[in-house]
Amino acid sequence: MRPLHVVVVGGGISGLATAHRLRLLLGPSAEITVVEQSDRIGGKIRTVELAGVSYDVGAEAFLHRRPEATELITEVGLADEIVHPVGFSASVHAAGRTSPIPAHTMMGIPASVETVRPVLSSEGALRVEMEPTLPPIDLRGADVAVGPLMRERFGPEVGDRLVGPLLGGVYAGRADSLGLRATLPQIATLLDKGVGSLLAAAAMTMPAPPQPRASRPPVFGTLRSGLSGLVNQLAAAARPRMMLGRPVRVLSWRSDGWRLEIGSAASPEYLDCDGVVLAVPAPAARKLLSDIAPYASAAYGKVDVASMAVVAMAFPPGTALPERSGILLAEKERYSDRITPFTAKAFTFSSRKWAHLGQPVLVRGSVGRFGETALLQRSDADLVKAVRADLRELTGVTAEPIDYVVQRWGGGLPQYGVGHLDLVSTIERTVGEVPGLAVAGATLHGVGIPACIATADAAAARVAAHLLGRVRR
Repeated sequence: MRPLHVVVVGGGISGLATAHRLRLLLGPSAEITVVEQSDRIGGKIRTVELAGVSYDVGAEAFLHRRPEATELITEVGLADEIVHPVGFSASVHAAGRTSPIPAHTMMGIPASVETVRPVLSSEGALRVEMEPTLPPIDLRGADVAVGPLMRERFGPEVGDRLVGPLLGGVYAGRADSLGLRATLPQIATLLDKGVGSLLAAAAMTMPAPPQPRASRPPVFGTLRSGLSGLVNQLAAAARPRMMLGRPVRVLSWRSDGWRLEIGSAASPEYLDCDGVVLAVPAPAARKLLSDIAPYASAAYGKVDVASMAVVAMAFPPGTALPERSGILLAEKERYSDRITPFTAKAFTFSSRKWAHLGQPVLVRGSVGRFGETALLQRSDADLVKAVRADLRELTGVTAEPIDYVVQRWGGGLPQYGVGHLDLVSTIERTVGEVPGLAVAGATLHGVGIPACIATADAAAARVAAHLLGRVRR
């Protein structure tokens, strides 16, 4: 009997975690192939050398409170590499001034008026204080856009100055188009249970204060030598056949299994296998599923994607930075001249945030929200110049960078719009009706590394159960 063969389409964290889990489930004799259209593995994880330092220019951290990433890192032998932020908090630049991001908010939604009063006007603070006196929120099971809900309950300031910048940092999107149920599920769940106030719902999500002399567990983690270490270790553990620089053009079912057409249209290659996992962005999944699972394909087609760029800069040792881990910028903010718009949407002061980075002084600027295509068409030199000017305006840093890297991420950041969970349900239900096929990735249940790993584990388990069940029969 020939060995089982599974093809994973996509060499990002979701695809490689899938390959790793398949290897454990199917054993050493199974053939696992990873097909990746680019010339490198890792997807939105990429570690480069910046002024001699290993530095992440894609995903830079994982949520430590979710177990999936920490468990997988431990599983592949990298637990000693995990490090956590040193404790500096972040700031937000809104209404022309930079302020600490208030504590006791749920993605910017205040748990009390006192916590957000410093970043609001007196009128804005009054709107927050009076929110519980408004008629109770009743979603009636529906989804709503976050931005309009914030304005209806709090007026414009909470959404513009807090919720918008925070959601923009996670999704590269805008609060007016992002859906409540997918981006703030805890809040939506509490509203469904009859908590009629956003203020009350946010308060109920706050963790209990730590016991005296006890410290809270870290929220985020990363790897000392960069997150590409996880990617490379997964590839080494899974031992797949790697096919890089080969786009998958067609996925089709034959009488005895799956066939993938890969490579160029002029000289295609064909790959036959028993099972397939698609761990690709929504546009690619839509195309590949159009004949196999048309309802899932249509659902993927309704997921918008955003592009962004990271401008990573190394400054001379001793360059002074604020005592903050970074700054988020509200939309439509301008320089003190009230004319010049900011280019960046956020800065991370990496040398403040991560003690292991040391010197030189490392900073990354993030550029691009959903729909800002013209902004990202600038040359690398223009982006660096604009981001440096933003940094100077915000912090006074005038030093010349001794090195920089511009990393563009085109079209791979899914937008969790209104009704996103219904789209995901359609995708998983209709793909689930196709034997030997599964999907994984950031489009489904979260854009962070732990969420992607969770989808990978589920996809691998589904395909392995189908194939092993078929073999036993």
